[in-house]
Amino acid sequence: MAIVPKRKHSQARRDKRRSNVWKLEAPTLVKCPQCGELKVPHKVCGKCGYYKGQEIIKKEA
Repeated sequence: MAIVPKRKHSQARRDKRRSNVWKLEAPTLVKCPQCGELKVPHKVCGKCGYYKGQEIIKKEA
């Protein structure tokens, strides 16, 4: 037996559900000035270990 709604949903409620507000955005990526690899801004580069021109994490070459 199917479950049937007891009340009608308003058009605003229906349209809110169908809107594009719920879509996920791709993360912003910037080029690392040290090695040129794409990385998330304001984070240490995963490839070279540099942040703001300083070596934060030692990476083996």
